[in-house]
Amino acid sequence: MKTSSLAFAAVLGTQIAPAFATTSNAQQEDVWQLLSQIEVQEVISGDTYRVDKSWPDGIPATPRMVEITGFAVPLYPGDEVRELLLSSDTGFCPLCGSPDHGATLQVTLDEPLTGFEEGSRISVQGTLARVTDTETWQAARMTGAKVVRN
Repeated sequence: MKTSSLAFAAVLGTQIAPAFATTSNAQQEDVWQLLSQIEVQEVISGDTYRVDKSWPDGIPATPRMVEITGFAVPLYPGDEVRELLLSSDTGFCPLCGSPDHGATLQVTLDEPLTGFEEGSRISVQGTLARVTDTETWQAARMTGAKVVRN
């Protein structure tokens, strides 16, 4: 059995509570803090596999509108970007294969971005929801997002 206190992609999704849906930087940092508190436990037994997840109280079962700021990388190549992987810090590399990266959040935008520069710092507002699928480490994601600052 393997345990990780950093939900290997609380975004491969990283995707809290209405109190954090404001634009203040301090409150946005709390969203990242909540995402980093998600716990994931991989359970392998014989020929069965599942991922058990637990979320802090600040990430309710009901999806909520939040705003979060981070550094974005497109999930797919192309001139128009609709899906991003958002990270709290450019020093954390969620795609480098290290399990020690910080929390990340998969973001699906309502409207695609054009001319997007990889690694840009942006703020997005959208619906944050738990990912309860027991076959993935992804524990949260944001959908219906709009860029509010970039």
